[in-house]
Amino acid sequence: MSNPLDFSAKAVLITGGSRGIGRGIAQAFLEAGADVAVCSRKEPEELPSAGGKSASFVSADVRDAEQVEAMVNEVVERLGRLDVLVNNAGGAPFADAATVSPRFSEKVIQLNLIASLHGAQQANRVMQRQDSGGVIINIASVSGVRPSPGTAAYGAAKAGLINLTGSLAIEWGPKVRVNAVSAGMIRTEQAHLYYGDEAGIARVADTVPLKRLGTPGDVAGACLYLASPLASYVSGANLVLHGGGETPAFLTAANANRRE
Repeated sequence: MSNPLDFSAKAVLITGGSRGIGRGIAQAFLEAGADVAVCSRKEPEELPSAGGKSASFVSADVRDAEQVEAMVNEVVERLGRLDVLVNNAGGAPFADAATVSPRFSEKVIQLNLIASLHGAQQANRVMQRQDSGGVIINIASVSGVRPSPGTAAYGAAKAGLINLTGSLAIEWGPKVRVNAVSAGMIRTEQAHLYYGDEAGIARVADTVPLKRLGTPGDVAGACLYLASPLASYVSGANLVLHGGGETPAFLTAANANRRE
């Protein structure tokens, strides 16, 4: 029986694939034998590599529809096809919703929602012409399925991305499968910006039932599954990857009262 997680001769494009979660996803697909291209606005000093292979780089601002079209065209010209698109580029700093500028909110929504639509449209254009079709994976967030105080526009954009995933799965099937991964708290090189020092990170991890933050490798594993034949009947789904979720505040308060 062939290995369903063997991506040899498959072409994969990952936006925001040069660092953090995106880099982990790129390395996982390289390890699985895929030809991988990553994009960001600036080329990193070191491209993702694994399994004796390195990713190629394409420069693009994914908020710009024309640049996204050029990016996909370049990847197809370079790799010969496009089997998997992972819309990973995204993120947002903390901002008070009462005072944040309209321009800031627009940029956040462009990056975390509209950019993925641009990418998906261009990937679908290519995949519909391929006999084997293709797979699109949108990296969403638990901020899209629960309140997101401090990052309200980001949470709203990710909620939109989850909804978009289901809509595109219906419109573009059966040739193209579209799914989302809603990541929870993932430890990357920027974790300290959100969770503080090591002690702060440990306290945050303690609120998760699995007692740790997720890793880029955890997200990568979910992407490998969704892109593989193992998920051949999975489309329009939102895989919530959060280690069991966060312990409800009322339970923490109740337990504190019992200890007093």
